[in-house]
Amino acid sequence: MQKEPMSSEDAGPSAGAAADSALPQDSAGKHAVSVLWSFGKCVGALLPVYLAGYFGFSISLVLLGLLVYMGWKHSRDGKRARLQSAMYFLENEQDVTTTRVFRSKRELPAWVNFPDVEKVEWMNKILQQAWPFIGQYLEKLLVETIAPSIRTASAHLQTLSFTKVDLGDRAMKVVGVKAYTEHDKRQVILDLYISYAGDVEINVEVKKYFCKAGVKGIQLHGKLRVILEPLIGDVPLIGAITMFFIRRPKLDINWTGLTNLLDIPGLNAMSDTMIMDAIASFLVLPNRLTVPLVANLHVAQLRSPLPRGIVRIHLLEAENLAAKDNYMKGVISGKSDPYAVLRVGTQIFTSHHVDNNLNPQWREMYEVIVHEVPGQELELEVFDKDPDQDDFLGRMKLDLGIVKTAVLLDEWYTLKDTQSGQVHLKLEWLSMLPSAERLNEVLERNKNITIYGKTADPPSAAILNVYLDRAQDLPFKKGNKDPSPMVQISVQDTTKESRTVYGTNNPVWEDAFTFFIQDPRKQDIDIQVKDDDRSLTLGSLSIPLSRLLSSAELSMDQWFQLEKSGPASRIYITAMLRVLWLNEEAILTTPVTPLPGEGDIESEVSSGVSKVAPTSKRPEHTSPDSNFASEGVLRIHLVEAQSLIAKDNLMGGMVKGKSDPYVKIRVGGLAFKSQVIKENLNPIWNELYEVILTQLPGQEVEFDLYDKDIDQDDFLGRVKVSLSDLISSQFTDQWYTLNDVKSGRLHLVLEWVPKVSDPTRLEQILHYNYRQSYLNKTVPSAALLFVYVERAHGLPLKKSGKEPKAGAELSLNNISYRTKVVNRSTSPQWDEAFHFLIYNPPEDTLIFKLSHSWGQALGSLVLPVRELLGEKDLVLDRWFSLDGAMPESQILLRAELKLLDSKLAQFSNAEDSGHVIPTGDAAAAANCELRHRSVPVQGGEDASSTGKAQVKLSVAYSSEENRLVITVHACRNLPSYSKDPPDTYISFILLPDKNRITKRKTSVKKKSLKPEFNERFDFDMSHEEAKQKHLEVSVKNSVSFMSREKELLGKLQIDLSQLDLKAGVSQWYDLSHETN
Repeated sequence: MQKEPMSSEDAGPSAGAAADSALPQDSAGKHAVSVLWSFGKCVGALLPVYLAGYFGFSISLVLLGLLVYMGWKHSRDGKRARLQSAMYFLENEQDVTTTRVFRSKRELPAWVNFPDVEKVEWMNKILQQAWPFIGQYLEKLLVETIAPSIRTASAHLQTLSFTKVDLGDRAMKVVGVKAYTEHDKRQVILDLYISYAGDVEINVEVKKYFCKAGVKGIQLHGKLRVILEPLIGDVPLIGAITMFFIRRPKLDINWTGLTNLLDIPGLNAMSDTMIMDAIASFLVLPNRLTVPLVANLHVAQLRSPLPRGIVRIHLLEAENLAAKDNYMKGVISGKSDPYAVLRVGTQIFTSHHVDNNLNPQWREMYEVIVHEVPGQELELEVFDKDPDQDDFLGRMKLDLGIVKTAVLLDEWYTLKDTQSGQVHLKLEWLSMLPSAERLNEVLERNKNITIYGKTADPPSAAILNVYLDRAQDLPFKKGNKDPSPMVQISVQDTTKESRTVYGTNNPVWEDAFTFFIQDPRKQDIDIQVKDDDRSLTLGSLSIPLSRLLSSAELSMDQWFQLEKSGPASRIYITAMLRVLWLNEEAILTTPVTPLPGEGDIESEVSSGVSKVAPTSKRPEHTSPDSNFASEGVLRIHLVEAQSLIAKDNLMGGMVKGKSDPYVKIRVGGLAFKSQVIKENLNPIWNELYEVILTQLPGQEVEFDLYDKDIDQDDFLGRVKVSLSDLISSQFTDQWYTLNDVKSGRLHLVLEWVPKVSDPTRLEQILHYNYRQSYLNKTVPSAALLFVYVERAHGLPLKKSGKEPKAGAELSLNNISYRTKVVNRSTSPQWDEAFHFLIYNPPEDTLIFKLSHSWGQALGSLVLPVRELLGEKDLVLDRWFSLDGAMPESQILLRAELKLLDSKLAQFSNAEDSGHVIPTGDAAAAANCELRHRSVPVQGGEDASSTGKAQVKLSVAYSSEENRLVITVHACRNLPSYSKDPPDTYISFILLPDKNRITKRKTSVKKKSLKPEFNERFDFDMSHEEAKQKHLEVSVKNSVSFMSREKELLGKLQIDLSQLDLKAGVSQWYDLSHETN
């Protein structure tokens, strides 16, 4: 009979006393173990150094060992973090997807990115339910089948055993499925987006060598294509299942035991690559795994089907590549030595490199086999050839299904992940004809194709597919032993080998090979059957390709008698020849399907003439979504922290140190990181961050504090602030207690900045912003610009006379966005919205550039932001004419400006001294500034009326930080003393001191008479010292010491004693060639 547990009241005082007495003993024991463990770690860390000195080893060996250990630990921690992150994502997919909705599409699951990808939660539930039983099957397979076979295969592994096989609780997930049924009525194609981040644990032990190894955690992500074919009219309705990865999946393995060594940098990449090579050898295109479900099925055609087609790639040229060869640590800019790497599946080609050229001409041709469309992509990467490590110059990707549809593409493609660069490709889709009728015509065409390069192959006229099935009755080796046959198949100068089948004279290979054929009338297939040592020939065969040309459908599927072999030795081979044909008629007659919603024009192409006829009235104004311009700006002022925990302890905690704190800020899918304050438990950051956010429920602003360490940063606390609470309160300035730590608090000033449409507030907003000083040199933005790009009309045609694939690029200062590319239309419709932070509305300019696939220009528009200041509600919504295009070319857009009127800027303008202002004497400073407006300042005239060269400066003194702050904004109307505009920079010095501390200069702006700098410089000094200074400013042209060009463009000197530095002055100043 089971006894009931006794409650604490029933236990009485004695039990409570016993528990109380046990607690201190337990705590003391844990403390003692902790101290011993810390001491042991210190001894373990110092022991290698001691042993190195004792045995006289070089200190370099110790440093090398330390370097290997740090690399191993970093790699292992990274793998563990990635595995935990992937597990969390798979378990909380819906929450993560919601919070990351504004991030890049590549971070979201496939069913979010693509509308035709469907979720299959029912399949995941089945997998989760069956996962323990799959684990039981795997354990049985490893222990009862694989382990015995390994033990018998090697004498060194006779004591091998699997000590633990556990697939864990997390099952593989199918995060999306896309089905294709329109290509072939006798098959169904499924793309399964596989994601597995599992806590699998498999341990292996070899007792003979006291060796333990294993795996604890695996990540595998990829797109698995499943083909169900042929569909049959009998149970099970499907003849076979074929599976393969179109591209290599992503693999990450967390090793344990002796295999921990595989996490050392170098070995880590090598081990993962070897495993991926093993997977690719039977599961990545062109390799397939085929499982027949019915008998008497011709599996050869399923395992090795004919390719979908051939793409002939002409790598022509590139332009505007980035310059990577810099000399003297970047002082002298060079060029690049570019070359290109092209990949289609496992097919890789590398061009020759062109020395010292940013606009290289390659003129090379490659032919690639396309096994699956849609799905396979052309990947192109450009590199700069260097003696050590080649520099990356950009990449592009193209779905080869687009080439199949277009038949011929001759386009410029913009390189991504780089500053600039385009590559020119000509792509031809070659169909495969099962007839030799057009062979002579193909051979004549190929003679007209110019081949560049010493090693370039001539264009192919046909493709040969050889399926090596099996052989029978091969001769025995000496001593009447069974051979281990393999096959070498050669066509002209290309030889390929089959796998080896060990210990049999009736081998089954089931291997497929593909060859490009230049002239099938003159070439042969040479087949050699050899033993695995390649020295003993078991038989040979030669098949002229002319026999295939006379066969039905250019195919042969039969047994062939082997020569120089046994009397009954024969081999079964399937050979298929296909003529490669470029269908030029399809290029000219392929209709262009208009996009849905394009009803404003109708294009008819006849006899090379484009006729455009209006069919409906164009809208006069845009029609954006109701949520347009609903975003707001969150301004985060990270001020300081106090009473943080000391984490930098020495000698196992016996000597207390401090911390090197920094802050990570996360909000709306974005992350920021503050600077590190060294050895300070009360750090002052004084940094400003601005984030554009959409008001979504449940959003939080998260502040995580860490102590910067060499290995792993220590946690110092966390603060979370609800975004909805911030929006409700608009402004908050307070101390927040840090959570999850013993002590510490964080001082934050957070503001959901009000948006106004009153242009009279702009001057006060700008004056307030220029007076602010932050250590991360951020200037608060003055406005938020919303842009809605709806459509364009009457764009010019391509140079070939076809309709363009139009896209629009918007840029303002250093920020740029691109719309989607609309296929084949002179009146594209985008319906896309963008937003920009504006720092100086009177000076900033928004630029639109329309182009064909980001190559051929289709028109441009320059829209100064100041034009919106004179409009009602600061809104422009109409058609704009495009420059550099047709007279009728226009774009319809809406630009809406919202001024960011901070509460602090409003307080600084208040005349009532009774206002409570969070930032101390901001109101007094603002009132001083208002009184100072009547003081005349040099250079106040408009440059357009004077025509003089001018520079815009802001000079202010921050009493809180005891700093003189000088901001260099821009120049205008600068003189030019050569045919090219100058490479402008500004240098200045605080006189009368002439030393490195008082000298500063800006960056160089290339070839500009109106350069914009917006750079800020701080000088630590008292207000009295600042009033005694003269600011000497020189605008210069950056020229080499051997150049004859004039260096000085203008000069200026300002007496700071004449300025009200506490209020701050922002002004255009006239430049002269003599000091004023």
